[in-house]
Amino acid sequence: MKNASRASSITRRKLLKASAAGAALAAFPAPLIAQTKPFAGVTLHGASFQHRFFTLLQKYIPEFEDQTGMKVDLQLSAFPVYNQQANLELSSGGSAYDFVNVTFILAARWVAAGLLANLDEFTGDANLTPAEWNPKDFVDGAQVPYRDAKGATYGYSWEGGAMLMGLSRMDLMEKKGLKIPKTFAELQQVCAEINGTDGVAGITSFQLHHWNLPPYIQGFGGNIFRNPPGDIMPTLNTPETIQGIEFYANLLKSAPKGVLTYTEDQARQSLLTGRSNIFIHSSSWVTPILLSDESKVKETSRVVRSPAGPVHDYPASNSQGLGIPRNAKNKKAAWEFIKWALSPDISMRLVKEHGHSSICRRSIITSEAYRKLNTVNGQDLGALYLDVLELPAKGQNYMAYRTVKEFPIVGDVLNKAFEQVATGQLPAKDAMNAAQDQAIAALRRAGTQL
Repeated sequence: MKNASRASSITRRKLLKASAAGAALAAFPAPLIAQTKPFAGVTLHGASFQHRFFTLLQKYIPEFEDQTGMKVDLQLSAFPVYNQQANLELSSGGSAYDFVNVTFILAARWVAAGLLANLDEFTGDANLTPAEWNPKDFVDGAQVPYRDAKGATYGYSWEGGAMLMGLSRMDLMEKKGLKIPKTFAELQQVCAEINGTDGVAGITSFQLHHWNLPPYIQGFGGNIFRNPPGDIMPTLNTPETIQGIEFYANLLKSAPKGVLTYTEDQARQSLLTGRSNIFIHSSSWVTPILLSDESKVKETSRVVRSPAGPVHDYPASNSQGLGIPRNAKNKKAAWEFIKWALSPDISMRLVKEHGHSSICRRSIITSEAYRKLNTVNGQDLGALYLDVLELPAKGQNYMAYRTVKEFPIVGDVLNKAFEQVATGQLPAKDAMNAAQDQAIAALRRAGTQL
């Protein structure tokens, strides 16, 4: 009986201890594992076009999944395929995606139509976004496409494109006594004089004319629209626009045969091998002549600001951003991913571990680590990149033409008209008069009020 009584006493003590432990746990928040993995069981669906940024990011995503408990389903497709699918999904009010790439040329359309979530609601909440994430750290010029008229933010930029000029054969230029061109007139002279020397073309380019061409149109004082974003009447047949068309068409007479159908990769390869002397494009496409192991011309190359026009100095710039669809099912989880993917930590790791330079955080671009990796032969590529990326936010936003929802329609008309001029099918004035009529008709068919 004594043994039974003792056993009963021990059992009661164990029960009391267990009850006390349970009460203590109930007095505290959720267990630590739940706190560290608040999104356990969530599958996040995202989409973008194929890009090196996402290829690199995928190497780190397992770390994010381990930290948060969620799984990330990132779907990548070709640029035109992604744009078509994402535009259809968002425009129809779908909820298949939790986060998306906000493509530069579609940004204004999506923002104006209310298809994206206002990210200020996340950055303004200290419980969701720590102060050190600092949304103001993103270069202002790169953020312009993702703001509405009131200044609300609907995307954060992961990629910046700043138009620079790469020159691969400074050795040939020096032999001919040619200096780096700083004006349109000097550019045309250098291209013409180098063209054919030792089998080298004066300049190379690629088939996206509505990216390459506007800086020349604007350089002569023209534009694609009358006063975007408020007035989107096309201005494809003004004297200034025609002058820009003629100039660029003449410039390409010093380019390789078939340049009108070149892809970006073909143009880049032409520069890297020294078969073309000049390539004017986004920094990530021209800086490889100094940074890439593929470059055959590192010792004879320079990267500088693209030449200025007689009226304006408007080098093209753009960006790509991450945003959250208005009807996304997992908005908080999506913000957690965006916050992580564009954090100072991941941004710096991409720079240090992979040499990825087209970051849009000012603190990274101006850091000593970035500057050290992106200064080659005394050329501070980061300073050049930042200088151009900032321009659209200083004074007039001259890149506004590219972010209005009407641009894809007019850009397509511009592409076709330029090819008619460049191939000699039509004089510039005739081609652009027809293009103006076609652009207006196409916009009206799309329901645009002019």
